[in-house]
Amino acid sequence: MSYDQEPDFEKPKTGAGRALRRAATGFAILVVLALGLYYPIGMLAVHVIDDDPDFSIPPPSIGSSRAVAMAAALVEREVDRHRWVANDQFFMPGWMLDNMPNYQTGIVAALARLAAVLGDQVARPRGGRPDGDIDRAAGLLKYPGNVWIVDLTSGFGATASSEAQYRSAYKALIAYNERLANKRATFERRPDALAAVLDAVAGDIDTYAALIERQIAESSGNLLDFTADDLFYAAKGRLYAYSLVLRELGQDFDRVLAEKKSEAAWKRMVATLGEAAGLHPLVVINGAPDSLLLPSHLAGLGYAILRARARIAETAALLK
Repeated sequence: MSYDQEPDFEKPKTGAGRALRRAATGFAILVVLALGLYYPIGMLAVHVIDDDPDFSIPPPSIGSSRAVAMAAALVEREVDRHRWVANDQFFMPGWMLDNMPNYQTGIVAALARLAAVLGDQVARPRGGRPDGDIDRAAGLLKYPGNVWIVDLTSGFGATASSEAQYRSAYKALIAYNERLANKRATFERRPDALAAVLDAVAGDIDTYAALIERQIAESSGNLLDFTADDLFYAAKGRLYAYSLVLRELGQDFDRVLAEKKSEAAWKRMVATLGEAAGLHPLVVINGAPDSLLLPSHLAGLGYAILRARARIAETAALLK
């Protein structure tokens, strides 16, 4: 290069170019921060484990069923008041939740079981046909809880969401109770029908006791057992729904319980179910049953379930 040539220095960047790059960088940082805060804050706002043992309903119409009214109220509470999160998609904060979806689906599963046995044993006369509204409610409550408004597994087609099906179940329960109050539906208050309801509840509880036993046997002491909390809250939701609906069913069958001298046993049973449903550890740990430092919350829940199961068997025996 001759001394009279000017060096080929890079031309200075324009002020507009620097501003554009800074704006793009700032926007990217804001997006990252927004996404980093969206899920944690959204999860805190959405998350609710409502295990209030004193949850109550307004007195239903004379002649209607308090148990059916409670079942309908639980559906409405979880679907609309607390919002159903089990089918939230990845762009919703509820998608990151774990315990609440299992708790909600546990509640609805218990209500489906109760609606089915009530329809088979209580809401129809002996030898008669099942009540249409109760039968419809039982079927709708069996609908999977993770179905969104669009079926992402079959070509993005529109489908009935879990919430829509459960709202229809709520309407069917209310319709049955209205017809019952107007003496256009059946509610058989027989001891054997009430015992059959308890047998159905016991069968569901037995299933979860077995699942808990297997989980303890296979994974106790494993701090990375991410199935333990799913199982814990699914069982907790069932126990909670059973405790409330059976509490109200005892009032529906108050004369039967008095005749069978089983009022005290019924109250003990409901209280034991409520105690089992009330377990609420900050973090569910499937520790070794004999661990000094790390508890086994599944073992604690399993023990509570077995106590409740014994109370159910005691009460059912008095009714038979």
